[in-house]
Amino acid sequence: MTQTLSRETEGAQIPAAPESAGLASVLSDFRVLIGRNVKHITRNPEMLLQAVSLPVVLLLLFRFMFGPAINVPGMAYIDYLVPGLLAISIGFNSTTTVVGVAADLTQGLVERFRSMPMFGPAVLVGHVAAGMLRSLVSFVIMVAIGFAIGFRPGGSALGWLAAIGLLVLFAAGVFWLAVLLGSISKTVEGAGGLGMILVFVPYASSALVPTQAMPGVLRVIVDNQPFTVLMDAVRALMNGTPAGGTAWLALVWWGAITVSASFLAVRKFNRRTKG
Repeated sequence: MTQTLSRETEGAQIPAAPESAGLASVLSDFRVLIGRNVKHITRNPEMLLQAVSLPVVLLLLFRFMFGPAINVPGMAYIDYLVPGLLAISIGFNSTTTVVGVAADLTQGLVERFRSMPMFGPAVLVGHVAAGMLRSLVSFVIMVAIGFAIGFRPGGSALGWLAAIGLLVLFAAGVFWLAVLLGSISKTVEGAGGLGMILVFVPYASSALVPTQAMPGVLRVIVDNQPFTVLMDAVRALMNGTPAGGTAWLALVWWGAITVSASFLAVRKFNRRTKG
């Protein structure tokens, strides 16, 4: 008799996984699951194409069609635009993670893992690591294209390192939020819809245009949401302009978001896999 593996559809009780052997076993599980998701990237080049295509199209569109009509005091629009699109591209990449987590939870894969002596949340770590790798590829390509079309940032090497560090923290927060959304989703189709939250929320920020011309209430909201704080800090660090307190504020915001999202994602994942 064929045993149905999906507890989501049949309500079957999945036996508890055997105890792990400790830290070495957990680290080994991380390595295996990260490797699994990286292989998915290398074997599905369309995944990388998706990760890069929309941000590059937006970069070219705003640079050559809308850029001449947008005035940014104190810097060229391309220098303003590129840092914002780097952050937007991370949000765009997160949809793959949302869908991937939901697929693992609803199509029987996690149930198979539960029968093994492994650390269950390693599945989530694998998705987060793969998402950050996709974002790294997108970052390199977008910066290269940016330089080719006029991006000339004036920031120091130290400023760029700080900006990259903030983007790494930001990516970790976004992908843990994506994992949380995937863990909440009941279907893969629903996960695709929830993933759009992380795609479109970054647009309501200072990513593409300065906030000075926005209506009063909208400007207050946009100026004080975590995506804008992050983008303003990265932009200042890359261009060598005063960052004020935005860098520290972005660090606090996204450090808190990353910790909270990872905790909630692991908790939800454990509830769904342990009954």
